[in-house]
Amino acid sequence: MRIQQLRELLQFVAQCRLDMAQLYSRLHTHADSTRVKMVLTYFKQSQEHLSESLENYVDGAPARILDTWYKDITFEDFSKRCADTVLPANMSEDDVLSLHLDLENRLLGLLNKTAESSATEEIRSALKELVRVERIQQQRLVHSTLRMDDL
Repeated sequence: MRIQQLRELLQFVAQCRLDMAQLYSRLHTHADSTRVKMVLTYFKQSQEHLSESLENYVDGAPARILDTWYKDITFEDFSKRCADTVLPANMSEDDVLSLHLDLENRLLGLLNKTAESSATEEIRSALKELVRVERIQQQRLVHSTLRMDDL
């Protein structure tokens, strides 16, 4: 995927979050373990929330920022990656968490790469802040998942 404007990037990442939610939903139907199903449901809801938050940001952000052009920002076919991902029915919570962190870190890497190639400090700091907030949410998600082990 070639990204040319910041608006496209944010909409793409929001769609990637929905692709992840759909993956977790699909894995949920095949998972044997009730605990794994609980984790997948939690991850699915989290991704749907993040997607909605990004869409709301795009709806309210200034056009001068969203219309910023980029050169040579490319990214893998994330939808295909999610669609092609398969875990066995006896998947563990650790398998699901590892998959989630891999996908999440790919998206955060794209946002960080875009921030570093931004022409203005305003856009660079806005994207860096987005990455920072998403990393904090990622840490909370991991901690919440690990606390599920205590149930």
